[in-house]
Amino acid sequence: MASQKWITGACMTVLALSGGALQAEGAGSDAGAHGARAAMVFGDLDANGDGQLTQEEMTAHRTARFAAADADGDGLLTAEEMTAAAASRMAERTARMIKRMDRNDDGLLSPEEMRAGRDPGRMFRRVDSNGDGVVSAGEFAKVGHGMRGHHETRGRHGKRRHRDHDRG
Repeated sequence: MASQKWITGACMTVLALSGGALQAEGAGSDAGAHGARAAMVFGDLDANGDGQLTQEEMTAHRTARFAAADADGDGLLTAEEMTAAAASRMAERTARMIKRMDRNDDGLLSPEEMRAGRDPGRMFRRVDSNGDGVVSAGEFAKVGHGMRGHHETRGRHGKRRHRDHDRG
């Protein structure tokens, strides 16, 4: 029973370490960039390159990510190891984002490069559900509820609320 709990915990940790790769890389706004990122992630998972993912490939990927994060090789992840693994992935994503958005290849992003191809008012218009040009507290709260539902339907917290969200 303890072994099963350890395996379940390890799987949950690996999912936390690997979950959200597409969302975190979602800095680009056009469908082509999103498709390219999805293909890149798919390619990372498709170990044999046959264009299909098997359960074994998914399991192997999670196992490899866990092993990479387990710096001391003890089969357990500390908060420090998880933080280091997350920081490493963030640094990789940031470098890819800069490379993708850096129009003048100077290794830096200007405000113009950050906005290129984006509609800055899009999110505001989505939140301003009645179109009156201002966002009320009620409209703002609906966005929060919508995102919570979005996370739950994407499997972030399963059917139950996460215990940290239930704290008052």
